[in-house]
Parts: sequence; C-alpha cells; structure tokens
Amino acid sequence: MTREAHERAAAVSGTLAELRDRAADVAPSRPFGATMRGDRLRVIAEVKRASPSKGAIAPGLDAAEQARAYVAGGAAAISVLTEPTRFGGTLGDLAAVAGTVAVPVIRKDFLVHPVQLWEARAAGASAALLIVRSLSDDDLVRLMHTAADAGLATLVEVRDLGELDRALAAGATVIGVNNRNLETLVIDPATAPAIIPCIPAMCIAVAESGMRTPDDLIAAASVGADAVLVGSAISAAANPEGEVRQLAAVPRRMAPRDADRARRAVPGIASGHP
Repeated sequence: MTREAHERAAAVSGTLAELRDRAADVAPSRPFGATMRGDRLRVIAEVKRASPSKGAIAPGLDAAEQARAYVAGGAAAISVLTEPTRFGGTLGDLAAVAGTVAVPVIRKDFLVHPVQLWEARAAGASAALLIVRSLSDDDLVRLMHTAADAGLATLVEVRDLGELDRALAAGATVIGVNNRNLETLVIDPATAPAIIPCIPAMCIAVAESGMRTPDDLIAAASVGADAVLVGSAISAAANPEGEVRQLAAVPRRMAPRDADRARRAVPGIASGHP
C-alpha cells in the first residue's frame, strides 16, 4: 500500500508551489485537538465506501450528504478516506466534505510524502492521518513539520508501545491506536485497551477499528480514550445520523490517564509487539 502511495504522490498534478498557493486560498483550518476533549467521548465519523477486509460497504455513498448526517448526529470531526484502490475514496470527497460541514475534516490515506499534505490542505482538510508503521523516524518528523507548515493537525496512528514511543519522540499530541493489524487486516480488540492507558494525559488518545456499538465506546472510554474513530458501522447504516447520535452520547472518563503507572502494570507488552 505504501508503494502505491508513493506512486500516487509522484503523480500529483500541479507543482508544490501551486499546491501551496491553492492551500493559501482555502478557509482556515478548524481546530482539531481541542475539539477532541469534553465530557463526552468524541466521535470521529468516517466516510468510507469500501475496505480491503469487507469489500464494498457503501459504494453509492454521497460523501457530503453522509458527512452532513454525521454532524447532525453529533460527530466532532469527519474522517474522509481518499485512497482510491481499496477504499473507493477521492480527493473530491475530501473537498466536498470540507466545503459542507463546520467541523474538522481529516484526510485518511497512506501519506508518505509532503506533497500529499499540501494536497490535503488545498482540498480543505484541517488534519491528516500519519501511520507510524509506514514511515521511518526521519520521514515521520518531516511529515509532521510539513503538516504544521501547511496548517494541518495530525492524527498519528500506532499499534504498539514501540510505535507509541516513536510518535511521542516525533512530537505527536493526538495519537490513535489501531486495533487492526494492517498486514493481516485482523482486528485485535485488546490492542487499544493495552496501549491507550500508556499515552500521556497531555495527549489526545483515539481508539480506532472495531468501534461499532455504544458498548464498544464505553469500553474505550473506560481505559481513557478521549475519542473514537468509527467507520464501517456508520457508513453502512440506514440511518447514519441516528447511529452517530447513539455513539456521541457515551460519556468520557474524566480521570486523567497515568501513563507511567500503566506501563509498569503491563510489562508483558514489549515494544514492537504486533
């Protein structure tokens, strides 16, 4: 997937200078990190037509209409998949959503090159996903610096303690923990509960993948998640507004995470554990 991402980055139409000019003309970014805190668990609702594990989910989905329904249901932010081959997304979806809703919009893709971040900002994104597993330490830092220059926040995705440490060393402040193994596509629901307590309280912790029901969100909140990213369940829902409304009602645990204590309590989780 990262090879294809590099190929797509190389094929981006327009020079970097042109993308910078286009980015300067779009509406200002909407605050992302600050939006993720509150007395309720924040829902990042995803616009998702397909996935490698499920195939077609909602192939006829209208991105802007779907995002509008999510926000009406209480979504705090919208994630838009722009990867075309496996997820059926486009940059046009991102631009359409960013032009429709008044909440932060995240570009979710395999982002491996700075030009993709300027491309995201030019399409109206307020934030972008960076996957630690797909980037070297130098590339992660470079992309985070580019995002800041472009006016984008970052959601930095990890799956184990080693990746968490890399994200923190790079300066990440909004950290997602993905229950899904991107190599096998298998969801391990124990991943986020093990890693989220180890995220410093000053950071925002987001649980990703396998979030479907209020009970799933309650479990995420109980280990200290500030937000959850929900995709397939609501993209396929007959009433996406109603589905999001149920999820957005889940309270957030207000006690701050104690990352040092959590790490001492789980010595069996070694850095790099899948």
